[in-house]
Amino acid sequence: MKFDAHAAGAAVLVVDDHPDVRLAMRILLRAEGIRSVEVDSPAGAMNAIAREDFECALVDLNYAADTTSGHEGLELVTRMRHEAPDVPLIAMTGWGSVDLAVRAMKLGAADFVEKPWNNARLVHSVRSQIALRTMRDENRRLREEAALARQSGDILRACESSAMRRVVELIDRIARGDAHVLISGENGTGKSLFAREIHARSPRAEEPVIRVDMSSLPESRFADEMFGEEGPVSRPGRFELANGGTLIMEEIGSILPSQQAKLLRVLEEGELERGGTMRTRRVDVRVISTTNMDLEAAIRSERFRRDLLYRLNAMQVRLPPLRERSDDIVPLARHFLLYECRRRSRSAMSFAPSAERALRGYDWPGNVRELEHAVERAVLLAAGDEIDADSLGLHRSSGTPLLLDTLTLPEAEDLLIRQALARHGRNLQRAADDLGISRQALYRRLEKQRSRGTFESVD
Repeated sequence: MKFDAHAAGAAVLVVDDHPDVRLAMRILLRAEGIRSVEVDSPAGAMNAIAREDFECALVDLNYAADTTSGHEGLELVTRMRHEAPDVPLIAMTGWGSVDLAVRAMKLGAADFVEKPWNNARLVHSVRSQIALRTMRDENRRLREEAALARQSGDILRACESSAMRRVVELIDRIARGDAHVLISGENGTGKSLFAREIHARSPRAEEPVIRVDMSSLPESRFADEMFGEEGPVSRPGRFELANGGTLIMEEIGSILPSQQAKLLRVLEEGELERGGTMRTRRVDVRVISTTNMDLEAAIRSERFRRDLLYRLNAMQVRLPPLRERSDDIVPLARHFLLYECRRRSRSAMSFAPSAERALRGYDWPGNVRELEHAVERAVLLAAGDEIDADSLGLHRSSGTPLLLDTLTLPEAEDLLIRQALARHGRNLQRAADDLGISRQALYRRLEKQRSRGTFESVD
């Protein structure tokens, strides 16, 4: 099976002084869709991590200068943990050198494999470490985004319409409690954003917040991704990673009835078993779910369980579309403008009267997400510190209100991907087809956006 979405485009560093080992690793990882960089010495490894941020590293513990004690390898593990603490290390040792591997893990290695290795076990270990790295990075990114958004002003306070004032008051009350929450609304209304706000205002704010797009989980991997797996290489699922904090489950209506039963048990009992074991683990997680579906209609058509809905919507929030709250358009646009200026370290900018008229006169079929993207485009296109109506480009009907030749290649690519995702309700396969690329290629580009800090998840 090819490598999953989380690791698409991932780069793995292989450190080994034997050419045959490096070649075998390259062939094995390439077959799994994983790019690798191979070096033959500890010095080469340090040079490589100075140039590139790797998702994972496979590190041999014995080198030509010291082929038995592992001294060079253990020293390398220590140096790499110091210089690149976010890169998970998998130690490689000769058969019978388990004691050496244990020493490496005490120094910070995440796992070890013995040579000659079992291909399936090695690939499983690499996949697991990359997936854990991805989730840790996502957790960090969500925290950083929340902090930056707070610096740019409270988005809840930017909502001035009577409809949203009621929503804001409800969210304030919900955040102080601990009940599960269901947030519903059209695509682009800001469901994920408000979910993060609830976490940030809750007693769990300093604990992990883990986000998962339920529509992107393959059926065959649902249980392992959500509840973890036990085996040669064990790893926690999303519930365990969010333990003590908040789990945001986006597009909850997309999961299959068979998956719903497994999810219901965890919500009812606060217990789960990892795949491959009967050992029960307790978890303490607040769940915030989002959906753009009519779940009552899904229940009537037997596509969704009513008992699961009761568990998910102890508290329910409906976000009205932007067309129903025109008083919020300009205040929200100003909030996003301040956010973009801070994110890009730009001097303060403002909207010209013509821009504010254009903002009010547009019907915003893509809701808050479309507004946020329009402001981002305007910041990129504006020649000075004032944004006019032309920079917003809302008068264009083509759906691409942009002169792409004014943007850098990464900016243009980011924008086209965002527009495709918005057009297709964040359905990755349809967006990829629209862009004329494969789903896997789209995943790789989204990973690049994450690394540049331009990825967004307004739902």
